[in-house]
Amino acid sequence: MISHHAALIYVMVMVSAADRNMTDAELRMIGEIVSFLPVFRDYDPGLLTRTTASCAEMLDADDGLDRALEAIKAALPPRLRETAYALACDVAAADREPHPEVRRLLELFRHRLDIDRLVAAAIERGAIARFALGPVHA
Repeated sequence: MISHHAALIYVMVMVSAADRNMTDAELRMIGEIVSFLPVFRDYDPGLLTRTTASCAEMLDADDGLDRALEAIKAALPPRLRETAYALACDVAAADREPHPEVRRLLELFRHRLDIDRLVAAAIERGAIARFALGPVHA
């Protein structure tokens, strides 16, 4: 079983990798989240590379996606499931326009983590608002 820290990181890595292109913006976002959010206060950031690699290794298996989703759900207490979804949305929003694969993965997370549809919509809207570009002047 993975830790709740690893589960949150797996969620972010999976969103970043869903379109087969982990962008610098997404990787930077993951690093910033791990170093900033209180939920990672007792996590050693030096483990981030190892945690990311273990996620990639799990996903490489034939049933990797299902195994990863189950491991994430098992590791996250209910109070952190909305947090996981919010982190997934933030990483997706960091790339400005999420690919269809990312949207599908967000839907899988929502269902597997039992996130209410209205709660999910609010979390998604919050991520969009946080990553909106400032005013554009002609």
